[in-house]
Amino acid sequence: MVWLLVLGLFDFAEAGASAGTEPNQPRAEENYLDMSIEELMDVSLDTVQGASKYAQKLRSAPASVTIVTGDEIRQYGYRTLAEVLRSVPGFYLNYDRNYHYLGTRGFRRPGDYDSRILLLVDGHRVNENIGGGLPSGTHFPLDVDLIEKVEVIRGPGSALYGSNALLAVINVVTKQGRSLDGVELSGSVGNLDTCRGRVTYGEQLREDVDVLLSGTAYKSGGRALYFREFDAPETNHGWVDNDDDQFQDVAARVSWGDFSFLLARSDREKGIPTAPWGVLFGDPRTRTWDTTTLVGLTYDRALSETWAIKGRVSYGHYDYDGAYAYDYAEEGEDPRVVLFQDEWRGRWWEGELQLVGRPLERHTLSAGTEVAYHARQDQRAWDEVVWLDDARNSQNWGVYVQDEYRPWKNLALVGGVRHDNYDSFGGTTNPRLGLIYDPFEQTTLKLLYGTAFRAPTAYELYYESSTEKASLDMEPETITTYEAVVEQQFTRVFRGTVSGFSYAMENLIDHFLDPADGLLVFRNLDEVQARGVELAVDARWETGWQSRLSYTYVHAADEATGQALVDSPKHLAKLHILAPLVRQRLFAGLEILYDSEAKTLGGRETEEFVLTNLTLTYVSPARHLEVFASVYNLGDTHYAYPGFGEHVQDTIAQDGRAYRVGLTYRF
Repeated sequence: MVWLLVLGLFDFAEAGASAGTEPNQPRAEENYLDMSIEELMDVSLDTVQGASKYAQKLRSAPASVTIVTGDEIRQYGYRTLAEVLRSVPGFYLNYDRNYHYLGTRGFRRPGDYDSRILLLVDGHRVNENIGGGLPSGTHFPLDVDLIEKVEVIRGPGSALYGSNALLAVINVVTKQGRSLDGVELSGSVGNLDTCRGRVTYGEQLREDVDVLLSGTAYKSGGRALYFREFDAPETNHGWVDNDDDQFQDVAARVSWGDFSFLLARSDREKGIPTAPWGVLFGDPRTRTWDTTTLVGLTYDRALSETWAIKGRVSYGHYDYDGAYAYDYAEEGEDPRVVLFQDEWRGRWWEGELQLVGRPLERHTLSAGTEVAYHARQDQRAWDEVVWLDDARNSQNWGVYVQDEYRPWKNLALVGGVRHDNYDSFGGTTNPRLGLIYDPFEQTTLKLLYGTAFRAPTAYELYYESSTEKASLDMEPETITTYEAVVEQQFTRVFRGTVSGFSYAMENLIDHFLDPADGLLVFRNLDEVQARGVELAVDARWETGWQSRLSYTYVHAADEATGQALVDSPKHLAKLHILAPLVRQRLFAGLEILYDSEAKTLGGRETEEFVLTNLTLTYVSPARHLEVFASVYNLGDTHYAYPGFGEHVQDTIAQDGRAYRVGLTYRF
């Protein structure tokens, strides 16, 4: 399979090269040590902000970084942030027909809410404060059409960001109003009674004022699904149709001088067709509601040519409500259906103050402090009786410092450390070290080391029910990562990256059945070892052709047993091609994704699969009209992801072929 993708890449390479003229010259390397702070704050899309909390060139970042641009999101037809991240080397998905979940570099814990990956929007933390969850599917609080770029920073990030940044940091950068300069209307329809509409206004009102306002509505009737585990007359022979999904998003981004304001909010409702936790199969009242709100204010100012200050404050709001239909009738009695109700109420404030500067020649220093107050971390669960009514608040703080020292132009030494303190367990300190060396003009070598942690969540510490008890006392999870990266510009067209990595995770938090009382409880139990390699080749031609091929191999295993982890495919391969069929008018975006087998909780394996997605985009000569058509799972591949502990199903079937057509008009 991998060799077929390689051959495909070079077939398209020959086609692209023969169709055009002389390819682009590579951009001249900019010397960021000689740039002023003002210039440093306004560099282009080939830079990353999230790797060091200030803008730097990709090859200078102390991490393995991938950037997905807004143009790529549009031309590949991505509908959610989850689909964007699935395209990135080393990332893969799981979808339990309610929420999307992310795996990376062989690690995805069944039942985890993606709390080991940190998600930021314009630098503001999005992970909610009860389960640590990361919204990447249809409950992500921002329309993907409003994304300027997505920065994916692999590896441990706690030396700058604190908790949740074990495996990766994802920073979503939003568009500014001046990129629209008017009103934009967009709508699409698809199979399964799916429709989506968006209206956006964006404009630069004057030199220092920029405004973007947007609203999106989405609705899908969902797919009729068959689960053989429920194939019986009393359960409709395994067929169910409560897979519906709907949401409404609003967003605002306003910049005024040194200040920028962000609002992102999503209200989402989803039916659950899989009958988890033993609920009644096919009952449409079993569903979840999620409301996510992020409000952020940032102050970013250059104090001089060598120093800048950044202040950030944000408010987060997360409501989860779940309704689960059970039949509480005794055997032989008439049905007695009762709704089990589950709710979370999270409210939190965060603030950060950061100073970036050059105190000495060849040094770039970043230092800051961050505080968080969790005003509400409330959990309730009830049916005919109240099982849980827990209301809490907590706080944590952290201080960090990082120094980049360049003894020579082609060598950078990066060292950083952060100390965090939590009400629940006390303090933890996490360092990072990096050596970045350019032995040749077009070659970069990175040697990276870092540790990270994840604080136990309020859900893991305090949740209890008739079958589960509160833990109350746990240590944070930790990870130690070593990585070597080689980046090479082979020709004017081709650029390649090879990354070898190894990580060890300790004190992993997992469910444990206490033999003393027969109740489930969260405990620090497991340790994981993983080693792997990632390969990627990117190609860009002056004619507009673009291509990216990547392959990831990883072996992740439980250290005690040596057994491979559940939901951990060893092989991932991805091929992406953007082809201008008619120059500047008609584009084709082709995506081919390969996942190898993955172990299930039942000890079996899912089947390997290949997904092919194709999007055609037409842009009018005046660029006011854009028409797009997408086919997802073009080959109608039958595939499934591993189920979780709450499912009867060992695997969860995924969607077959789907389509979407729509248009966007700007005026």
